[in-house]
Amino acid sequence: SSNRTRSGRLTFILTGIPGLPTSSYGMAVPLCCLYLLMLLGNCTLLWMIRTDRSLHSPMYYFLSMLAMADLGLSLSTLPTTLAVFCFESTSLRLEACIVQMYFIHAFSAIESGVLVAMAFDRFVAICYPLRYASVLTSPLVMKAGGVIFMRGICVVLPVAILIEKMPFCRSPVLSHSFCLHQDMLRWVCGDVRVNSVYGLTAVILTKGLDSLTILLSYVMIIRAILNIVSQEARAKAFSTCISHLCAVLVFYIPLISLSVIHRFGNHLPPLTHTLLADVYLLVPPVLNPLVYSWKTKRIRRRILTLLCRSGT
Repeated sequence: SSNRTRSGRLTFILTGIPGLPTSSYGMAVPLCCLYLLMLLGNCTLLWMIRTDRSLHSPMYYFLSMLAMADLGLSLSTLPTTLAVFCFESTSLRLEACIVQMYFIHAFSAIESGVLVAMAFDRFVAICYPLRYASVLTSPLVMKAGGVIFMRGICVVLPVAILIEKMPFCRSPVLSHSFCLHQDMLRWVCGDVRVNSVYGLTAVILTKGLDSLTILLSYVMIIRAILNIVSQEARAKAFSTCISHLCAVLVFYIPLISLSVIHRFGNHLPPLTHTLLADVYLLVPPVLNPLVYSWKTKRIRRRILTLLCRSGT
């Protein structure tokens, strides 16, 4: 092993699906379809929220932020994933790998923050319905969006700066078709304690606190729903949370599983690491627009109206 050269010639070797050839069209075609579905779904959501005045409310503003975070997360992995599976281009320069790693983790932190904001939106709507309009004003929503965005940028920035200064072993082979912080740390030749401690702290201060905040919000929401006398009103109140609950589960279950496997699952086959990372980065941006289109009455009605107009 030798340290990274000062000329920046170090390249990381990206990998596809273990056991499959790199240029497998059996993977390239489904991946292309997933990316196209992600682009179509999230861009359609953003267009509908922008053009339909009936959707200009805090709930849909937060939904548009979620769609933008999903777009950013998927587009961060798009270049290298398609390069690996479609063009057999498996090498990536250190600087490009760090940039990709930064955007993946930054957009992941932003999406986590948006899910917290959406949980707060549901909490106010169900627990304090008469104060909803006065609490969640448009200026407050915009400020919350700015804080969430800046938090994602600032928290992840030291991660990129720290790992850029580390010496790497020559020709490191990553476990995925994109760059993740935990995966890159395995190939550092020096002491990684500072990087590991800060990375863990950043995860705890963002996704750890976010998940606890969402859990606390739903404990209070469930208590409020159980206090509702009417069975029909209970079901209606809970139905407004189903879309958000699906988004939370789809985002956090693969994230937690991937973090645990990266730290304690070295004995597991490489396929497990690869598939979990792909699920974490590709599935939520594809499923979120589908779930919200299916479970949100206004969006579903808007889509049906557009389909009827196009049919006529």
